[in-house]
Amino acid sequence: MISCTRKLWFCAGHRVKGHEGKCRHLHGHNYIVYITAQASLDSIGRVIDFSVLKQEFGSFIDDNFDHGFLVWEDDKEVIDVLKNMGEQKIFVMPTNPTAENIAQFLLDNSGDILDSKGVEVTMIKVYETENCFAVATR
Repeated sequence: MISCTRKLWFCAGHRVKGHEGKCRHLHGHNYIVYITAQASLDSIGRVIDFSVLKQEFGSFIDDNFDHGFLVWEDDKEVIDVLKNMGEQKIFVMPTNPTAENIAQFLLDNSGDILDSKGVEVTMIKVYETENCFAVATR
């Protein structure tokens, strides 16, 4: 097997509920996401066309994450505040929106996102800052 990786990015706000430092406050990041897919090479010599990774993952990220707020479903206070602000893009996550949980969420849902393209996403790397990233792998 061979793998290929596509880089994507998005801007989003979040807070880490229960954090002991400044990340307990609402704030935002310019996230970078690396999606690594693995499969046997196709007749052209590709795992998957890079544009397909961009289209499938990029559209999910654009529709759900980009220029929105990632909020843990247990963080009712922030959900209420954002909903009361009027038109706000909110993506409610089943876990606290740490870089680790965002990476795991994308990996866990990659099968749905790729819609049976014949490849397996084996790694998601999420950079929260240029110095800090989390990796989820299979």
